[in-house]
Amino acid sequence: MQFLWKYIDDLVGKGLDFLTISKLLFYAAARFVPMALPISVLLSSIMTFGNIAEKNELMAIKSAGISLKKCMRPLLVFIIIISASSFLFSNYFMPYANLKAGSLLYDIRKQKPALNIKEGMFYNELSGYSIKIDKKLENGIDLEGVMIYDHTSEEGNDKVIIAEKGQMYLSENENYFIISLENGYSYYEMNINKKDEKRLLQRSQFKQDILRFDMSDFGMKRTSEELYRNHYAMMNNAQLTVAIDSIYSKSNAKLNLFKSNISDKIDVDFQKLESNFNRKDNNMTYYPSKVYANAISSVKYLKSMLSNTISDQSYSHKIAIKHKVEWHRKWSLAVACIIFFLIGAPLGAIIRKGGFGMPVIVSVGFFITYHIISVTAEKMVKESEISVTEGMWIANLILLPVGLFLSYKANTDSRLFSLPSIKQLFARNN
Repeated sequence: MQFLWKYIDDLVGKGLDFLTISKLLFYAAARFVPMALPISVLLSSIMTFGNIAEKNELMAIKSAGISLKKCMRPLLVFIIIISASSFLFSNYFMPYANLKAGSLLYDIRKQKPALNIKEGMFYNELSGYSIKIDKKLENGIDLEGVMIYDHTSEEGNDKVIIAEKGQMYLSENENYFIISLENGYSYYEMNINKKDEKRLLQRSQFKQDILRFDMSDFGMKRTSEELYRNHYAMMNNAQLTVAIDSIYSKSNAKLNLFKSNISDKIDVDFQKLESNFNRKDNNMTYYPSKVYANAISSVKYLKSMLSNTISDQSYSHKIAIKHKVEWHRKWSLAVACIIFFLIGAPLGAIIRKGGFGMPVIVSVGFFITYHIISVTAEKMVKESEISVTEGMWIANLILLPVGLFLSYKANTDSRLFSLPSIKQLFARNN
């Protein structure tokens, strides 16, 4: 739904077929699978352990000498398999889905809107023409009061066609849009001598006139997917590693080239300069005017080189950060599945509630917390306020102790928060 509301303006009115829309939604949905897996693991684990705890099945298991830790062990192996599958999905299928979705969405954006001529409004989507009709009958074919401006000569409104009525329809092969006009006039201004501002007006009357418009511009043209393969969202981790090395190699090469160029420009004979300044000539009349001009020009050139180098280095750094963020994201979302299981399983055993009530509320609360921390940290990474490793793993590092704490509490059958213990702790502090 977020994807649809975001790109609804690009999809409406394009005359897209069901297959194209289905492909776009499928590839867009695939991009959210790695994000949806952690919350699904959290919700399912809370519901499962909450349900068996609510029905006292967990108590029966513990009375048989099987601890909660042993109950979680086979499920933890299963969650590790899910986590590995999440990484494989993010590393191999998601770049392919991003490539397909990105290229398809670009082609849809470039596609012209579907042919829809409305009453009383000028329609300008046909290249070189502007069409206005007064009335369109219910069958969608017969027209009344047709006015067509022909701008194909690119010399203004030099040709106008007016007709009492007409018909519009597609050719049999749907390659041409045809307008058949009846009882009208055609006005045409001719400029014989371009130097002369006067124009000759030609008017002709017709009983029937047929206009054909090429519909090839309205079809969706697919661009080559190779144009998008260098984007960081379209790469797996091996390709991202190579791309990061390539970015830094090119950046360092440009920086070394700048250093060598600037060292040649500022190579100054300091002994000669010192001897010249030791002269007692305040007006410095021994320097020609060209020396000052060349010096100013050199300084401006160096300043321009320095500014361009700084901009280039900053841009390369930002692009490298985006590649690193994408590299770490695939691992962090996969590990998040394990962390959310460590939170959900013991939490379900503690709250002893199954179903879609309390588990959904708790799951959404934990996931929103995780998502807010992740998004905030990612923005800080892209603004170079913290390192990429810190930003992409901080949410996992914050929730991991929570999972371990809940696992300890549930395994020892202790209360989550004991009120007497809290009162005793405050009494000691006072």
